[in-house]
Amino acid sequence: MKKYELLATDGRARRGRFTTPHGVIETPVFMNVGTVAAIKGAVSTMDLHDIHTQVELSNTYHLHVRPGDDVIKKIGGLHKFMNWDKPILTDSGGFQVFSLAGLRKIKEEGVHFNSHIDGRKIFMGPEESMQIQSNLASTIAMAFDECPPHPATREYMQNSVDRTTRWLRRCKAEMERLNALPDTINKEQMLFGIDQGGTFEDIRINHARAIRELDLDGYAIGGLAVGETHEQMYHILDVTVPELPQDKPIYLMGVGTPQNILEAVERGVDFFDCVYPARNGRHGHAYTNHGKMNLQNKKYELDDRPIEVGCGCPACRHYSRAYIRHLLKAKEMLGLRLLVLHNLYFYNTMMEEIREAIEKGTFSEYKKNKLARMEAGLDE
Repeated sequence: MKKYELLATDGRARRGRFTTPHGVIETPVFMNVGTVAAIKGAVSTMDLHDIHTQVELSNTYHLHVRPGDDVIKKIGGLHKFMNWDKPILTDSGGFQVFSLAGLRKIKEEGVHFNSHIDGRKIFMGPEESMQIQSNLASTIAMAFDECPPHPATREYMQNSVDRTTRWLRRCKAEMERLNALPDTINKEQMLFGIDQGGTFEDIRINHARAIRELDLDGYAIGGLAVGETHEQMYHILDVTVPELPQDKPIYLMGVGTPQNILEAVERGVDFFDCVYPARNGRHGHAYTNHGKMNLQNKKYELDDRPIEVGCGCPACRHYSRAYIRHLLKAKEMLGLRLLVLHNLYFYNTMMEEIREAIEKGTFSEYKKNKLARMEAGLDE
């Protein structure tokens, strides 16, 4: 049975279905980020069912440091630990490792760095990342890659990408070994490789061609949204996405705003994740179809409407702008929680709308109308 089924296209936009050991993912999809096995803002996995979440994303490095992937394995894996029965994607830890590591500590075997919690020395390479992710027993594991700094010289970027390719081969071999062990919790764990290359068009294209030969379960585009312009990012997607296998899901890592997602879907991307909806919610900001709102603003003091009229999220079904503003001003955690729930629901339902528009062949019209409403900022 094919894992990824392309159901419809509209231009380059793709409407797909990805079958995993933990259920079906309808794509394009926005994954909800729960770095340490919890969505920041006091949002539980019970809440995730209410806000139409399909995939939860957790961080390999953070869970390795605390509580320890060995602890999670003894409990029965991440799904059991956090009581979530749908797919989980774990990132490889590469992004965190490289933000913590002095560049001189990157070697062929892996990376030496100090824990951000207690300073203890940790080593992580491709095999270690795969072992940790196997212990976590996530649905999809990401390959261990180097996230090159932006900007970087062409020479640095080429050397980095070549090493990432060698590491990817090691990741694949190690995952095959781990999936065959008798005590492995998820013996069908999937592996996504990552295309790197910064804004160097030819390095991106050549890397995509090299990694597509490995016939992985899916492919990601990493190292974007790190300081380049939106136009540069969209150009890299224009040249890279067509080089990746069209019968596998394509994941744009760490992106982004609703506008970024609409532009990337138009260029053939299937998977997204970003901390924006939760982070902005915790700062009092709400995403809506008429743009972003700052609920701390005095103009909402007597506003008894929901954040967005017609929204079906738990916050909008039960509470007013005035009440949520009061909670924020009183520094009550409930205010942050309600905004995070609303923002994640907004993103998740936007993806539902996108999927429907691609099926109907009306995606470009949908995108144009959605962007125009958000930019007009008319509070209906």
